[in-house]
Amino acid sequence: MDNKESQSTFSVVMPRLGLTMTEARITEWLKPEGAWVDKGTPLFVLEHEKASLEMEAPASGYLHILVPVDQVVPILTPIAALVETPGQAAQPAATPAPTAGEARPAATGAMPAAGVEGIGGGERVRATPKARALARRQGLSMEGLAGSGLRGMLTSVDVQAALEVKPVKASPIAKKVAHEMGVDLTAVSGSGPRGQVMRRDVERAAVPAPAPALLAGLTGLRGIIANRLSSSWVERPQVTLTTEADATHLVALRQQLQAEWNIKLSYNAILVKLAAKALQEHPNLNVQLTPEGLLALPEAHIGVAVDTPRGLMVPVVKGAGSRSLVEINDALQGLAQRAIEGRSQPDELSGGTFTITNLGMYEIDAFTPIINPPECAILGVGRIVSKPVGLNGQVVLRDMMALSLSFDHRLVDGAPAARFLQRIKTLIERCFIIGF
Repeated sequence: MDNKESQSTFSVVMPRLGLTMTEARITEWLKPEGAWVDKGTPLFVLEHEKASLEMEAPASGYLHILVPVDQVVPILTPIAALVETPGQAAQPAATPAPTAGEARPAATGAMPAAGVEGIGGGERVRATPKARALARRQGLSMEGLAGSGLRGMLTSVDVQAALEVKPVKASPIAKKVAHEMGVDLTAVSGSGPRGQVMRRDVERAAVPAPAPALLAGLTGLRGIIANRLSSSWVERPQVTLTTEADATHLVALRQQLQAEWNIKLSYNAILVKLAAKALQEHPNLNVQLTPEGLLALPEAHIGVAVDTPRGLMVPVVKGAGSRSLVEINDALQGLAQRAIEGRSQPDELSGGTFTITNLGMYEIDAFTPIINPPECAILGVGRIVSKPVGLNGQVVLRDMMALSLSFDHRLVDGAPAARFLQRIKTLIERCFIIGF
C-alpha cells in the first residue's frame, strides 16, 4: 500500500533489543539519504554486544538520516526520520520501539490522556494502564523509571523489571568503605555468608585490574570479546582438568544414525545432548554466582562456540536436557548459520548455563578454554585421532578424543568437577544417548 499521502513525520530510534542493552552502533545504512523507504524494508544494520542485526523500517517515508555510520548512541535515541515529502525538515521526537503486544501509531502525535499519570510537582509520567495498575498494587513509585514503550512510555515490563531489582546485601563496614571509595555495591560480588558483600570485596573492586595496553585499540565485537575474556580470566580462579575418552563407539554411532536417519549429524549436537544429561546428574556445575549467593539453574542451556567472520559467537541451545538429539541437531544448525551470517537474535546469544568449544576440526588436542561468564564451566573438545591403546590385555587402535574442562573454583571444588568430567567421558565411551 502506498503511504506517501498519509504518512507524516515518523521518528526512527535506536531499538531496545533486551533489558540489559544500553547502546548500539550503526554499521550501515541500507538506504541513502532522501530515498523513499517502504515500511518493512531493510533500513539499517546495528551492532551491539550480542550480534549484528538488520533492522526494518517501522513506517514509510523519505529517509532523513540523523546518526552517521559507526557512531555509538544510547537506546531510544532518534537516529533517522521518515518524512512525508522530499526535502521536508525533520525534527522527530524520541519514539521508542514498542514492546511486544503494544502497537505503534502510524505517525507521531499527541499521546492519549490514558497513557499519562501525574506524579505531583507539575511533572507527569507516561505509562500504560497495565503498568500503572501493577505499580500501584506493589506500592512502587514510577518516577525516575526508564520506559521502553512509545515515546518513553512505561510498560508493565519496565515496572516488573524495576520490582525484580533486589537490594544488595552488604556488611555495615562494607557500605561505609564503598561510600568512601566510590564503589557501586551492585557491581560487587560478595564472598560473605549468602553472598553478602564484605569489606575485602569492596577493596578488591576498588582496584581496577590491569588491562593490556592493546585493548584500548580494539573496537566493535573484537573489543567486546577482548574485554569479556580479560574480565573472565582476571576475576575467576579458573582451573582446567584434562582427560581422554575412547570415542570409537561415538564415531560408529554417528555414522549409523546418519545412515539410518538420513541426516547430517554433528559431533557437537551429540556432545550437547551428553553434556545436558551430565549436568542433570551433576547440578553443582549448572550454577551461577549472584549477589544473593550461588544460584542453581533448573535447566541446561548449552552454548556452542562458533567461529564467524566477525569473531567468536556463542549461540545457545535452550532446554537441551528436554530436547531429542534430532531437535538439538536441527536447532544447532540454524543457530550456527545465523551466527555466521550475523543474523542472530539477542535471545539466541544469551542465557547460557554451560558452554562447549570444539577445536577438533583444526587438529587440536587438549587446550585451556576460558570460562564464558557468568557460567561456572566450559568444556573444550579436541580432535578424534586413532591411537594404539591397551584394551583387554591387547594393544589395539581406538579413536581417542581429548577433553578439557575449565571451571570456576569459587563455585565448585575440584573433586565434583572431576566427577562431572569423568561422567562426560563415560557417556562418550558408552554412547548412552536417549530420546533420538
